[in-house]
Amino acid sequence: MEDSFNSVRTAVDKLEKALEDFDTLECRIRELESYQQSGEWLEDFEADERGELPARLLRGVLSEDGLDDLLSDVNRISARIN
Repeated sequence: MEDSFNSVRTAVDKLEKALEDFDTLECRIRELESYQQSGEWLEDFEADERGELPARLLRGVLSEDGLDDLLSDVNRISARIN
């Protein structure tokens, strides 16, 4: 029983910390949603396709499915915890 108690305690503590971290990102999540919905993302994506953005620029947010997949994950997780 002690092992079960300790395993659950550890998982609860990790989950609590993860939820706190997730809550602090609410503003950044809304920022990404606005970026995607405003059309600015598409403009940036098309500029990148034309080679107009610097080669050293990180492109995670500009990958074709990256932002959409991330926001879908956020929505899925939010639904599970609400």
